[in-house]
Amino acid sequence: MKLIVAEAGPGIAAAEYIKDRINKFNPSEKNPFIIALPTGGTSLDMYKTLTSFCRDGALSFKHVVSFNLDEYIGLDISSASSYHNFMKLNFFDHIDMPPQNINIPNGNAKDIAAFCEEYENKIKRLGGIELFIGGLGVNGHIAFNEPGSAFDSRTRAVDLSAETLKSNSRFFGNDINAVPRQAVTMGIGTILDAREIIIMACGANKVRAVGKALKSEPDVMWPVTALQSHKNVLLFADKAAAGEISRYENSLL
Repeated sequence: MKLIVAEAGPGIAAAEYIKDRINKFNPSEKNPFIIALPTGGTSLDMYKTLTSFCRDGALSFKHVVSFNLDEYIGLDISSASSYHNFMKLNFFDHIDMPPQNINIPNGNAKDIAAFCEEYENKIKRLGGIELFIGGLGVNGHIAFNEPGSAFDSRTRAVDLSAETLKSNSRFFGNDINAVPRQAVTMGIGTILDAREIIIMACGANKVRAVGKALKSEPDVMWPVTALQSHKNVLLFADKAAAGEISRYENSLL
């Protein structure tokens, strides 16, 4: 895992990397670029920057297929707090990705387990995820894989931790009781199958998680440590999140 301290911000640095990665891949209709996409505050700068690239002709999503990482269970997709709505307002409405290429977990499926199995199968049918993009939780979670998640887990329904509920309450009018208690999430095993992984971390409250990601032995209580077994992981962090580690182990952007 390589730490990159992004002075302009992890989201902007990640967007630049994504642009170059897609353009180098040169996707086509028969050979699309498969990307896994996150939500949350850390990703906003990334989506704003990617949108500007698309608008200016520096990047096209015409032959890109996306799989979002997660969605709340039982929350209407039209809700202002749903991840369907987040992606539509902050990204998909502003780029040239065909609607049929967009995949977001269905937290209202009649059979959640069957939906999760089909989500996994669709990723496999398309040849797997080329580039996974995710944020880093204070407790080390990636997607909604909370502490204790098995490193071979797949897309599934999960219970959200009290820490995650508290953190995400800011998207629900700061009312923790309004945050759904469960979500569908892409599993750690699915993430590890991606050919390349980018993780973004912002803020001093992520210092411990960044340290665990880079320095600790693999530990299911810190899900991000699972990525240490992957040969191609970039951790984009701001100076606050990188903390003291940035003094002796990083590349600066």
